[in-house]
Amino acid sequence: MRRKIPSTTALVSFEAAARHESFTKAAQELSLTQGAICRQIASLEEFLSVELFRRSRRGVKLTEAGLSYSRRVATQLDAVERDTLSVMGQQGANVIELAVVPTFGTQWLLPRLKDFQQQHPEVTVNLTNRTRPFLFADTDFDAAIYFGDADWSGTESHRLMGENPMPVCSPGLLQKKTLLTPGEIAELPLLQQTTRPYAWRQWFSSQNLNIPRDMTGPRYELFSMLAQAAMHDMGIALIPPFLIQRELAEKRLVIANPQALSSIKAYYLMIPERKVESASLRAFRDWLVNQAHGYSLEG
Repeated sequence: MRRKIPSTTALVSFEAAARHESFTKAAQELSLTQGAICRQIASLEEFLSVELFRRSRRGVKLTEAGLSYSRRVATQLDAVERDTLSVMGQQGANVIELAVVPTFGTQWLLPRLKDFQQQHPEVTVNLTNRTRPFLFADTDFDAAIYFGDADWSGTESHRLMGENPMPVCSPGLLQKKTLLTPGEIAELPLLQQTTRPYAWRQWFSSQNLNIPRDMTGPRYELFSMLAQAAMHDMGIALIPPFLIQRELAEKRLVIANPQALSSIKAYYLMIPERKVESASLRAFRDWLVNQAHGYSLEG
C-alpha cells in the first residue's frame, strides 16, 4: 500500500490553485466551490506538514516550498495525462513507439510512411524525436532509428543507409560560381553540427587540407537547423543531400562541392532484444529495410 501519495483530487486542486495563484480561479476551472478548493489545499498541507500558500486579505501567494512542489506536481500530472490519452487513443490497437532522429524522420521517413500504413493498416507507428542513444528499459520505445555505429547494448541492429554529407550553401554564397574549391570553402563561415563535431575536420582532411578553424563556427543540433542557417547566408554546411531534396530542387540550397564525406557510421534501426519477435516490429523492420535498400539503389 502506498502511504506517501496524496489524493489525486488534492493534487489537481493544488496544481490549479498554484497555476492561477487563486483559489477562486481554481474553483472556476475545476467546477468546484472555493470552499472545496480550500479544504483540499488544507488537507494537502496537513498531509505534507508544509505550508504551500501564504494567505492574506489580498489573496494567496505560493511559498518557496509551494512553488517548488507545484512545478513537480504539474510535471507528473502532465505525464499521467499523456499516458492516459495514449491508452485511450490506442484502445487495443497494435502500436509501435519509434524514437527517431528528427530530420531523418521528417524528411525521409514520413513521406514514405503512408506506404507502410496502406500495407499494414492494423499497425500504428508513433514517432518521437531522440537524437542520442538511451536505455530502452527506461522508456516506452519499441525501436529506434539513429545515426551511429550500431554499438547499442541489448539491441538487434539493421543498417539502413549511410549519410554522405556534402558542402551546401545558399546560391548567394557561391557569388556566381558553379562550385567552390576546398580552399574557398575554408574561407567561409563553417556551420557545425553538434552531434558530428569533427565533420568539417574530416572533410578537409579527405582533401589533404589542414584548416586551423575547421571546428569553429555556430553549432546546431539538427540538420534542419543547419539547412535554415545555410539558406539565410549564415555560412556553409555539411548536409546529406537526401535530407534537403526539396531545398535543392527549389534552388534554396546548392551543392558547393560534390565531394562527399564518407563514414563507417550509418542510420540504423535498433530493436531491443526482448521485442525482436514482435510481429508488428518484424513487419516494420522488413518494410523499412526494403525502403532504404530501394532508395540506395536509386541513388
